[in-house]
Amino acid sequence: MLREVGPPWLGSPWPGPRWPWWGPDLQTLRDTLWPLRLPEEGAATVRFPLDPIPSAPGAAPLQQPQALVGLSVAPAPATATPPALVVLLHGLGGSSEARGVRRLGQTLAGAGFGVLRLNLRGAGPGRPLAAGTYAAACNRDLLPVLHQIAALAAPAPLLGVGLSLGGTVLLNAALAEPGLLAGLVCVSSPLDLAACSDQIGRPRNRLYQRWLLRRLIALTQDDPFGLDPAEQARLQGPGAPGSIRAFDAAITAPRWGYPSVEAYYRDASPLQRLLAGAPLPPTLLVHALDDPWVPATATQQLAAAAPAALCADVVLTAGGGHNGFHARGDGPSATWADQLTLRWLQRQLS
Repeated sequence: MLREVGPPWLGSPWPGPRWPWWGPDLQTLRDTLWPLRLPEEGAATVRFPLDPIPSAPGAAPLQQPQALVGLSVAPAPATATPPALVVLLHGLGGSSEARGVRRLGQTLAGAGFGVLRLNLRGAGPGRPLAAGTYAAACNRDLLPVLHQIAALAAPAPLLGVGLSLGGTVLLNAALAEPGLLAGLVCVSSPLDLAACSDQIGRPRNRLYQRWLLRRLIALTQDDPFGLDPAEQARLQGPGAPGSIRAFDAAITAPRWGYPSVEAYYRDASPLQRLLAGAPLPPTLLVHALDDPWVPATATQQLAAAAPAALCADVVLTAGGGHNGFHARGDGPSATWADQLTLRWLQRQLS
């Protein structure tokens, strides 16, 4: 039976949808259908060097160091000393410029946090600076960069917030090095990649999958450092991927050293390690039971198991869609999940 879950401090987890964003799909698509006009925040660009990877066979040698690109947003007021730095990570097919990422970043900065919106390999402003693409587990990239960001934040603590797949990426990093982040929030994040792939492949999600797939293929083909001819062949013609699973089998799994897409989904999914009580920093997992993209089943398993070693709060809401959470009483520039994230991070520091 589906039911809402929330820790005692939360109170009533979900006040219901904000008019007119009723139902999971309108919740999910609200930022696309009715984009907010967010103010410019004067973010400073920060480049974080990466260990180089070989250029594609037949491509020109890489002529510049590779890097991930972050956009650093100063707290308000600008003269304040932030209590912590929050690294904010986008979801699949997104970037630091996604509306939800920018809106949450401005909410946190407005409350006095330092914020760094990070782009994963090949995403957004970082596309010209790094060959290849990212995966749900990309610790080879992310852990060295998080150490660089933690050095920038010191002596203030480093916190993490991931939206959708960005939360999975940060969870995998935190499981590898539990002491690196002082706290972590994951909103609508896949814990079981195989179940998520099955969900997005359902007939009701045909348009969603087609939209995501176009973005992923374009991101891959736009690599300024060149593309492996075998990969290019797999992306074109009658054998081109027709699903996210097929794309992961053709591109993501082999690029990140997995022998198959099944191995990638198994090894990059945090669920089993979390159920086994693997250590984590204090963590908040937020998921809607009606999420049309990422099934809530894995998060429900985690809430039901409640392993003693898991230092996590789990919030399951009746509505909210996928990274939507546009609720009654929302202000014009933040969602219920944005405000929940802010409150939880403030609780960790207090």
